[in-house]
Amino acid sequence: MLWHEVTIHTTEEAQEMISNLLYEAGTGGVSIEESGTLNKERDTRYGELYDQPLNDIPEGEAVIKGYYSETLNMDAIIEELAPRVEELREFGIDPGKALISWKTVDEEEWAHAWKQYFKPLRVSERLTIKPTWEEYTPESPDEAIIELDPGMAFGTGTHPTTALCLRALEKHIRGGEEVIDVGTGSGILAVGAMLLGAKSVLALDLDPVAVESARENVELNKLQHAITVQESDLLTLLGGEGASDTPAGEMWPSARPGVNGKTAETDAEVVVSGEPTLGVTLPVQIVVANILAEILVLFTDDVYRALQPGGIYITSGIYKDKEELVKQALLGSGFDIKEVSREEDWVAITAGKR
Repeated sequence: MLWHEVTIHTTEEAQEMISNLLYEAGTGGVSIEESGTLNKERDTRYGELYDQPLNDIPEGEAVIKGYYSETLNMDAIIEELAPRVEELREFGIDPGKALISWKTVDEEEWAHAWKQYFKPLRVSERLTIKPTWEEYTPESPDEAIIELDPGMAFGTGTHPTTALCLRALEKHIRGGEEVIDVGTGSGILAVGAMLLGAKSVLALDLDPVAVESARENVELNKLQHAITVQESDLLTLLGGEGASDTPAGEMWPSARPGVNGKTAETDAEVVVSGEPTLGVTLPVQIVVANILAEILVLFTDDVYRALQPGGIYITSGIYKDKEELVKQALLGSGFDIKEVSREEDWVAITAGKR
């Protein structure tokens, strides 16, 4: 099968927003390649070795590729994409060169070629990410293995923001917590939370293909009994239109005592307005979101209401120049900033509900 491959030369800062633009323009999958220079500061505390550059992409830049059906009019798609990429500058996001080109390729050239570069990776004291097609023997009895087949577009877990989130989850999960993963993608954070000792996870994503990818990875790790994957955002699923009127710190309307004959203190699942069970009882102890900073700031109030007092909110997907933006949104919603972690040019912020 033939596909049209669109290539955009941009910056690491703009990669998530441009990926979203490609999806909005109808792509069937996205690949992202960041700079492989050895000049970048890299975390090697878990034994990672970087003895040679991975590619010749200049530091701070990225190459993003989107794949489109051969039946589509690519000239029209490029004509739509180009001004939208340039428009990012008006929102304080630098797309860099923003060079766009396209060519026709055979599916076998891209659908599986990247797998040769995805090897088992130790990302924290206890967690190792292992692609399903690789053999790996744990180095210690307490090492937990995340089996992962990320599909075309939802990440291998090797990006700094994913590693930062997994390390923060490792620090704050003590055992028995209920967790919400917003923007779950491949489901890697949901699976990681369970392997670290969480009781149950509600994994949310607006992209139906991501939802399918996450469900497949949940099954690969034999955790479908404890992880519920839903196609939704946080506000719609947990509170509907009226959720935004709920006072900060109060439970969501759907989770108040008496709904379905259950209370917020029980272990029972909650049913919201005829929706399938969520697999968690609200409010929960931990929420994690690895999403673009500009999106994170839009629902900090919603996360505050979804958390128990003393609950933990782990955020990442934050490029270094957006750190203050996210901090101010968290503080404005009533959170306390507990910790800020950094790797390369990316930031993770852990906040607590007062």
